[in-house]
Amino acid sequence: MTLSLIALKSGALSLALCGIAVAGLASNSTARAGQDHGHADHGHAMEDSPHEQQFAGDPYLLSTDGVSGEGLGPVANQVIIQHEGRELRFASEKTAAAFRADPAKYLPGIDTKMIAQQLPYYPLETCVVSGEKLGGEMGDPIDVIYKNRLVRLCCKGCKKDLAKDPAGLIAKLDAAVIKEQSSTYPLQTCAISGEALGGMGETINYVIGNRLIKLCCKGCKKKVAKDPLAFLAKLDAAPADHGDHSSH
Repeated sequence: MTLSLIALKSGALSLALCGIAVAGLASNSTARAGQDHGHADHGHAMEDSPHEQQFAGDPYLLSTDGVSGEGLGPVANQVIIQHEGRELRFASEKTAAAFRADPAKYLPGIDTKMIAQQLPYYPLETCVVSGEKLGGEMGDPIDVIYKNRLVRLCCKGCKKDLAKDPAGLIAKLDAAVIKEQSSTYPLQTCAISGEALGGMGETINYVIGNRLIKLCCKGCKKKVAKDPLAFLAKLDAAPADHGDHSSH
């Protein structure tokens, strides 16, 4: 009997030790899994990082108030607001308040004017999402104003893809604008500073409203964004087709 009790106790002790060992292994496995999961997450974040870059949007490029239709007047007197990530400008607090009260009433008219303004400069004949020919078998193009930028799509289904990766798709559109408009860019100097393009280092290609503005440095971008129509007017007034002077 005594021997039997000793054997039973010995077996119980062995089982207990075995259980501790198994628990230890499970704990180590869990820790390793947690480490692997963290590493996988880190890798995934690294892959997604380019898409985390946000397209800040283009400045408001219409010369009129989207509510009243009147001219905006000097920049210093304009009322500038942000609506769903896009800049809008108004001639007075009164019209800005009217917009805030009912954006859906005024946005379609604003978008229609922006489409008409940017369409002559649009650089692509294919959908920026699918690569399909615009106006082909898919029917008439879908014109979308995304943060004040015209983007032409082959179908409504591509709107979802634009929403998923706006920064990447706008970057493709910017590249197409730069390629299309560089050869006929009319200025040899920075539209802001008057410095020779390339004189302060690499020329900065800045795209707003599907139009290219070449600048001497990144610092000039803020000045363009503050009063974009003034600098676009310089391009419009310049003699056409001077060739690409970005390397001069």
